[in-house]
Amino acid sequence: MEGLVSEDPERPSTAADVVTQGEDAVTFRDIFSLPEYRALYFSTLVNWIGDYLSRAAVTVLVYHQSESVLLSAASFAISYLPWFFGPVLAALAERYPYRRVMITSDLCRMVLIGLLLIPDVPVPVMLVLLFLSSLGAPPTQAARSALLPAVVGRERLALALTTNQTSGQAAQVIGYMAGATLAVALTPRIALGIDVATFALSALLIAFGVGRRPAAFGRTQRTHLLRETAEGFHLVFGHAALRSIVIVVFTTTVFAIVPEGLAAAWAAEGTPDPGTRGLDQGLIMAAGPFGFVFGGILFNRLVPAARRARLIPYLAVLPPLFLVPSLAGPPASVVALLVMFSGVIQGALMPTLNATFVLALPHHFRARAFGVVNSGVQLSQFGAVMITGTLADHFWLPLVVGLWSIGGTLAMILLALRWPSPKTFTAAVEAAATTEPARQAPGPGSARVPTTSVTPERHRPNR
Repeated sequence: MEGLVSEDPERPSTAADVVTQGEDAVTFRDIFSLPEYRALYFSTLVNWIGDYLSRAAVTVLVYHQSESVLLSAASFAISYLPWFFGPVLAALAERYPYRRVMITSDLCRMVLIGLLLIPDVPVPVMLVLLFLSSLGAPPTQAARSALLPAVVGRERLALALTTNQTSGQAAQVIGYMAGATLAVALTPRIALGIDVATFALSALLIAFGVGRRPAAFGRTQRTHLLRETAEGFHLVFGHAALRSIVIVVFTTTVFAIVPEGLAAAWAAEGTPDPGTRGLDQGLIMAAGPFGFVFGGILFNRLVPAARRARLIPYLAVLPPLFLVPSLAGPPASVVALLVMFSGVIQGALMPTLNATFVLALPHHFRARAFGVVNSGVQLSQFGAVMITGTLADHFWLPLVVGLWSIGGTLAMILLALRWPSPKTFTAAVEAAATTEPARQAPGPGSARVPTTSVTPERHRPNR
């Protein structure tokens, strides 16, 4: 999730106003005309594609060798383990320039994944290397999220968020489909090699496309890393508006990730023909992201912002509800269709939650808050995949998913009944708008870019 406040007091201060303004006045051409945004966007996109390629490939490899649903789910979920340290790593990232954090992380991950290309690497060693590589994800994602507002400005934020989220889901479609197919038809190492190349390309895009900025959290503001981390938790969970948003986000992800995490086993158990298993796995894994892309673009462009905000508690109930029919044990194509419908609603829901969240964040807490939220999302997914994977090793897989989804529907109904009033979110956004730092002279080596509503006119680094 990415945050933003404005230096211009004449700009609208409510979340609905900002989102509406973005929809009425801003186009895709406006955001992609910013050189820094293009660099940040494409570096993120190629990173995602490579990661999803390798993730799908590893689940196939482990399931074929172990024939265990639990181990296959564990191989999928291992990339979530570093998020146990996510808030601390995000707080560390806030101490350094975001550009440097992203480049360093990409290069380290490139080397670690490159070691997997050595022939005959044992599966346990492969999983350790994947874990070490994944340690770079929390600081990188926090840095990217915190940097976005300074790049696009207040009036472009809503569309930039929608573009990033839908593109991320599209990357999942490409990565999962290609990764599963390559792993079954050829070898998982092809997907891993592509992942190495994407890290290198991402680092180059950031190095040459994103300008230098000082660290958001200066040396004089530092205390202890763990104390800074705790402050991020206190902000997110001690604030009524932020707390309500993140709980809905966490709960949604807990129930939406299960079909992806169990896709390899689901396809193997439901498809007698080994030749079609890779395709069925790819369909199930890619259906949710595909639906998210469709719902995100359609809903967020056609439905007014104020109406989207009012619909949040109602939309939140639908993603797990769409997965309940999996109780009947339908074929993979029907499972993929159910997952796609769930994804459509998530695409309608998440960008609105995201835009409200980022507008309500104080400036000096952005990376830490993003670290808390991203860690919660990733660990929620990890826990959901591990729990359902364990249950599916002992019970019929469709029964596990169906009952899990019923539980999710009931949980979402309870959250919808306790959703705060619009005034709560408006007050949070207006309070955050007072925390943007004063304008300052550019540092040595800073590039110059066109003015946005966040970075001062003469002090904008170039993307």
